[in-house]
Amino acid sequence: MIEPKSEEQARAAAETPAAASYYERHIFFCLNERKGDEDCCARHGAQEAFDRCKLQIKAAGLSGPGKVRVNKAGCLDRCAAGPVAVVYPEAVWYSYVDNQDIDEIVASHLINGKVVERLLVPAGQGR
Repeated sequence: MIEPKSEEQARAAAETPAAASYYERHIFFCLNERKGDEDCCARHGAQEAFDRCKLQIKAAGLSGPGKVRVNKAGCLDRCAAGPVAVVYPEAVWYSYVDNQDIDEIVASHLINGKVVERLLVPAGQGR
């Protein structure tokens, strides 16, 4: 099982050839909505978090090739930790609960490359 990346591991991953991809960082927000009573990220403010993140990245002039891309995703199969987002190329998984968490992910990780340790999804926490 792959463990969540530490700040040092994320930094090393960012220095690999994969970091030379089209975007410097790419964040995916699970916006999946399940039918019935089954829990899902959509029921925990995922759309609002996505919108907030996208707005902040655009306002900072950080969207576009060579910069940051903010994307919607279907189910990322980590429902038990939801709502979740994942940042590549580092493959860092986050769980968030409010606007302050999104602000911290943007400022710390997406802008400055520093992993927000307190928001990491625990290893093995899946569906």
